[in-house]
Amino acid sequence: MGGASAERAVSLNTGEAIVKACKAIGHIVIPITLEDSLEPLIPELKQVDLVFNALHGGQGENGVIQGFFESLRIPYTGSGPLSSALCMDKHFSKSIAHHNGILTPFWQCVKSAGERINSGGLEYPLVVKPNDQGSTVGISIVRREEDLQPAIESALHYSESAIIENFIPGRELTVTILGDEVYPIVEIIPSHEVYDYECKYTQGLTEYVCPACLSNEETEEIQKTAMNIFRLFNCRHYGRVDFRLDAHGKAWFLEVNTLPGMTATSLVPKAAKAGGISFEELVHKIITEATES
Repeated sequence: MGGASAERAVSLNTGEAIVKACKAIGHIVIPITLEDSLEPLIPELKQVDLVFNALHGGQGENGVIQGFFESLRIPYTGSGPLSSALCMDKHFSKSIAHHNGILTPFWQCVKSAGERINSGGLEYPLVVKPNDQGSTVGISIVRREEDLQPAIESALHYSESAIIENFIPGRELTVTILGDEVYPIVEIIPSHEVYDYECKYTQGLTEYVCPACLSNEETEEIQKTAMNIFRLFNCRHYGRVDFRLDAHGKAWFLEVNTLPGMTATSLVPKAAKAGGISFEELVHKIITEATES
């Protein structure tokens, strides 16, 4: 847990919750906090049977630490190096999804605020966000052309590239997958215009409806699409797939989170609870997935 990304605080909260759950179900736990370098952790890591990866963002989620674990032959939870890297890079994951016929908002990836924007496909309002960050860090909704460059600069503060994509009016939905099971869909209703960092991690600023109020047909279709995406990227153990549902009932793929948050306000535990699984049981199932795969 920890790490040097913009999501360090969230990771520490996730790690603390997982440590508590692991102890409650009878595991011997060695909490390991990552600072800047992986090498000093090797002696501790070689003592464990399994690493429960509670990192978010940066090298903890982009395939770097996954490759590090594999080079040391240390089992760990979550998706492998290639899957993690592809899912963390929104431009690549959207490109692959689009190529496979999955609806995703039109987008452009830029590496500087002055880069030429393809105005032919983009329509205001726009969403601007870092290409490889989570937890809604650096995200903006842009309604006017004069606000676009500052939003891009804000996103580039957290990443070397930024995604500009069409904003899809409608409902925010997320689907949790654990192994081969799809859990009840969560609808996210933030008090702010966008589900930003403050809404995500401040209790009371967002309403969560789970199971989401959808028809059986809509639920099945969205869950099926989520599982198809999860398998398309060869993800494993657990993850979360985010969508926007428009007024015509079309679900637009946004991104895959291969290491979802596991804090008190996190979405995966909410979906698991709606599916009849406690937080401790959820952690146990993830560990089981990792040890049996």
